[in-house]
Amino acid sequence: MDRRRFLQGLAATGAVAGVVRWTPVQAVALQAPLSGAPLAAPPRVPVAAVSTAGHVQLEGFGIDGAGWRVFEDLRDPDGAITLLGPDGGCVLGKRTEACHASGEPPYLGMTLAQVALADADLLADRLLSRGEPDPEQVRLAAPPLASKLDPKDYAGRLPWTTFVGTVQSADTMPVFPNGRTRTFHPEQDVAALRDEALAVRRREGLLGGWLPAVHKVFPLGDGRWYDVLVFADVDADDRFVVQTWHRTALIEHGRMREVRFGHSYPAYPPRRKEPSAADFYRALLRFHDDWQRRLADVCAASLPDASWRDMARFAFARELVVRPGGSYPKYGAVDRDYYGNEYDGFQDTFTSSLYANLEWGRFAQAATVLDGYFTDFVQPDGMINMRGAETGQFGLTLSLLARYLRYTGDVALLRKHRGKIEATVQILLELHDASLKLPANDPGHGLIHGWNESDACLFPEPQLWWKPYYANSALAARGLRDLATAWPQIAGHDDSSAPRWRKRADMLTDQVVRSLRAHIRHDLKPPYVGPLPGAKLTFRESLLKEKPSEQQWPHRAYAELLQADVLPDDLAHLVIDCMRGHGATSLGVVANVAPPSAENRDILGFISYGYAQQLLRLGRIDEYLLFLYAHRYHAHTPGSWTAGEVSDLSGGMPLFCIPAQLTIPLLLRWMLVFDDSAGDTLYLARAVPRRWMAGREPIAIADAPTRWGRTSLQLQPDGNGEITADVTLPATSAPKSIWLSLRVPEGKRLGAVAVDGATAGTHDLKDDAVRLRGEPGQRLHITALFI
Repeated sequence: MDRRRFLQGLAATGAVAGVVRWTPVQAVALQAPLSGAPLAAPPRVPVAAVSTAGHVQLEGFGIDGAGWRVFEDLRDPDGAITLLGPDGGCVLGKRTEACHASGEPPYLGMTLAQVALADADLLADRLLSRGEPDPEQVRLAAPPLASKLDPKDYAGRLPWTTFVGTVQSADTMPVFPNGRTRTFHPEQDVAALRDEALAVRRREGLLGGWLPAVHKVFPLGDGRWYDVLVFADVDADDRFVVQTWHRTALIEHGRMREVRFGHSYPAYPPRRKEPSAADFYRALLRFHDDWQRRLADVCAASLPDASWRDMARFAFARELVVRPGGSYPKYGAVDRDYYGNEYDGFQDTFTSSLYANLEWGRFAQAATVLDGYFTDFVQPDGMINMRGAETGQFGLTLSLLARYLRYTGDVALLRKHRGKIEATVQILLELHDASLKLPANDPGHGLIHGWNESDACLFPEPQLWWKPYYANSALAARGLRDLATAWPQIAGHDDSSAPRWRKRADMLTDQVVRSLRAHIRHDLKPPYVGPLPGAKLTFRESLLKEKPSEQQWPHRAYAELLQADVLPDDLAHLVIDCMRGHGATSLGVVANVAPPSAENRDILGFISYGYAQQLLRLGRIDEYLLFLYAHRYHAHTPGSWTAGEVSDLSGGMPLFCIPAQLTIPLLLRWMLVFDDSAGDTLYLARAVPRRWMAGREPIAIADAPTRWGRTSLQLQPDGNGEITADVTLPATSAPKSIWLSLRVPEGKRLGAVAVDGATAGTHDLKDDAVRLRGEPGQRLHITALFI
């Protein structure tokens, strides 16, 4: 079940929250090469390169002594706004997506009940039946999120579907379907927006592609629509209050017939008056410049569909909005669930943020997140300052600390928290010691016992879930092994801990593999692998017959087991097949497993990326792409991209959580640049869609960090069967092998491949990939034919 439903089912106790003063942890001062360039001037398009032909000139404004003109293309709801100053301008594009269900019947010709009650993932099976999935078919496979908005389901009024905010504010402001916030209601000026049917038919997007500014379009037909813009005031310095800017306009046949502007609250003359157009557009320029500076360190990427790149960038902007001061952790936004302080130390908030920021080169933010978490939420004994620890996340934390060091070289920060890091290790070692004291014939012998899910601590008998879940030991093994590699640099070369940790990692890995093989149910098809040894029932059977069940939350246990990457390939394949065949995936994404119901089959928006990561490792690329597409279209609201912790396939509005928002950046980064757990191999373009390789648009990422240094990649297909690639090898050292995938378009096969003019030998070709050889920092030019 999703956490909101779960919490509503518990007996609640009331408490009055007091105001607590909080001093944010200061951002860690990294060396200049790690922190990226200083805050640069915001990007400007040269005046000569700006085209405003066919656009309407609106009221301009002045700022810093300079005059600015404003133009907008009103011929189309997605027409750009251009702000043009004396030394250049900025073009704020628009891109909206329909928020209502299409006319196509959902569920690929099946009923929701058929999809929901089946053990097998029927939607995934059909979408994968012809190979690489079609993203449009994936989008149409279920209604979009927030398309089923019946007021009776939401206490009589439509729910908020997105929110805005600033870095400096400690709160956020929800935005509702018709564009209102909790302090400003555009329907007071535009009566038509009181019609909830109009709100249901809306289109939504983000101004400038990824900026955290909400754009809503309410179609009226025949070249007419209402256009609403909402963004937070980046110049406001209120501690909790989120000041907001608003524009509500009626567009008719390329002209702005009516327009009203607002700032935070309704007018109260003579003291509070409606702002002018100049006030609004001046604030819009400040907003644009502020966010461009804050996200300047994100690795530049170019993809055939720019919305994917924008989703990644927006996720990092939204994280800054959610985190007070840009640093203090918050799991959710707006509601007590999940904005209450009881969630602040949630391990998934930390691990997903650290991972995503590292992968996209945001080292200063990664350092701030790491330092803040270990300062405020890791106690001297290694225990977290949060209600319920997730045992596997201790291991993932250790693994990510090692990744942080490999990427940044920032040993000083890790030495600062050395004591707490060692205490975290000791927790895992003590839990392992306890398991080794069990009789040798006990199913849990040698496997770490503990809660796998934080919510276990909320039940009357939480000890029911103090069990030897495979994921606990698998992620512990991964964390101990990875940290052991980094520890001599942190603790000094004479430290003796690393060999002992490697030995423990080997013991845990061996026992996980041994136990898992011994407890496979080969009588089922596909064979069943339980999330812990000794399971007699499948997790679905268990949830129906046992209340509560020790197999509660199997989705986390499976995703973390796969993410740890300690299983041999045959067992990893078996676990994935088990999940797809017995009800643990939904539309190709890890399902939020609950007792079967004809009314829903949920998608797990957060923590599921470990499953996708293992798909990529195993070369199950079609399934990886299905996961990517399904997560985008069915774990995010259309256009405004609010990611749900758990979303159902019927089109309801899920509860936002930031780890779900940070999943798409991880998936996109790994699609382009990915390294193996052993630290031997770098994979480039491993999951690029074949349809992109058949087009003419570039596919690129610049300065992506890896354990061997930064690397860059650009693929340029010509649409006629030839592709060129330019790869800059990692700058610091060379991995044992580098493989560049050249994913052949459907109906083609890979022909001649040349690297720097020399034909690649058969020993350097494997399936659709070519092995690259060279010195650190070397630039290679690759050509290939699709025939």
